[in-house]
Amino acid sequence: MWIKMGCKLDFDLEARTPLVLMLRPRSGVQQWVARESYTLTPSVPVVEYTDIFGNLCQRLVAPIGQFAIHTSAEVMTADEVDKAPGAQFVEVQNLPEFVLTHLLPSRYCESDRFGDLAREITAEVLPGYDQVASIDQWVRHFIRYTPGSSNLPISAQEVNVRCEGVCRDLAHLGIALCRSISIPARLVVGYLYGLQPMDMHAWFEAYVGDRWYTFDPTQNVIHGGRVAIAYGRDAADVSVFHQFGAGASLSNMQVSVDLLVDAPD
Repeated sequence: MWIKMGCKLDFDLEARTPLVLMLRPRSGVQQWVARESYTLTPSVPVVEYTDIFGNLCQRLVAPIGQFAIHTSAEVMTADEVDKAPGAQFVEVQNLPEFVLTHLLPSRYCESDRFGDLAREITAEVLPGYDQVASIDQWVRHFIRYTPGSSNLPISAQEVNVRCEGVCRDLAHLGIALCRSISIPARLVVGYLYGLQPMDMHAWFEAYVGDRWYTFDPTQNVIHGGRVAIAYGRDAADVSVFHQFGAGASLSNMQVSVDLLVDAPD
């Protein structure tokens, strides 16, 4: 499907403020970016670089006063999410090097604390994809998805105690459970067509059967229409903006995702 998505950020700044942004999707196996725009008001110089996870990052210094960032893109993405019941567990010694960092505990995914629970959840299923599917189902059943319930990222342990969280919180718990049984897992931030209420969205991917597969414990039926803009170990790696210094506040954020009937010219 073709979708058009956009994000508008409005800041009120009391001082010149360095910002690092992750707002540009990049083309890959699961998505093709046909057209995009990136507008800064007022206009300032921007340096773009690629971080260690392959995300496109924009670096700038925003001026004093009101500052706005408006991005939009037209992207072809999959109508359905790939599924592979029975896809095999990849033993650690056979994993490619680029996924090894996604096996380790991280700031919000304390995978070294979840081994017993993960083994209990996955006791009756085949190693690999089916284990991740069982974890995804368990998180969906036992942790309430409540948009707006947390403004700051919380760890997998906190989510498990609260039994409630936003999309990134549920993803953190799913990631920690997967890593605790030696399945690489990573956080994804992006856009989801049809999400209610509309906002940036987060889900997770697990590496089984020699590739990444998408899982989303916030959705009763997982579907396509997803555009990824950032991948990382957890929320610390994939914030759509980082601001440095005092006296800066985000006054407004608007997200839109619309279906395009006709493909872009």
